[in-house]
Amino acid sequence: MIKIAPSILSADFANLGRDIQRIDSADYVHVDVMDGLFVPNISIGIPVVKSIRPVTALPLDVHLMIDRPERYVEQFCDAGGDIVTCHVEADTEENIHLALKKIHAKGKKAGVVVKPKTPASAVLPFINEVELILVMTVEPGFGGQKFMADMMPKVRQIRTYIDAMNPLCELEVDGGVDPDTCKLCIASGANVLVAGSSVYKAEDIPARIRALRG
Repeated sequence: MIKIAPSILSADFANLGRDIQRIDSADYVHVDVMDGLFVPNISIGIPVVKSIRPVTALPLDVHLMIDRPERYVEQFCDAGGDIVTCHVEADTEENIHLALKKIHAKGKKAGVVVKPKTPASAVLPFINEVELILVMTVEPGFGGQKFMADMMPKVRQIRTYIDAMNPLCELEVDGGVDPDTCKLCIASGANVLVAGSSVYKAEDIPARIRALRG
């Protein structure tokens, strides 16, 4: 089954609880955390994750676009994150391994993320330690960007890695996903789709979530 993870970056932050409840037919709530260092923008942090945890029964898929995530992963787990993902580019390989260990020690699922210019092979050192791999199909740090179809060979390559080495791992894509581009992502092997503006700008959100499942 294809899972949908609407990004609350596109929600109305003055009515965040309401907007999270509007996506209750989805599978995950995707939470984009930006620090102004690893990416240019600043978004939300630990207090917001903690405040939205009681609002939904859906798993919180916390995407850390932050420098040296190992420093904060435990706090995001304690705040209510169910899946916590770290960018491979955000620290040394040794420290990303440490971050994944800390997430698992909290009883949560861990994942790694790769930016568009990062090769598929960058996930290999971590592939046996993660429950999810996220491929960015836009440059991280901004919502509403155009989908990068040239990332699909990377998605397909990572799907072959997963099938060979860690078949239970999920493969997620994030960036520019809509009812058209979702078909490319699914055909390339992704089984979790992040969508922000495509979901929140839809007149009928449950219908849009159904459409994104392909």
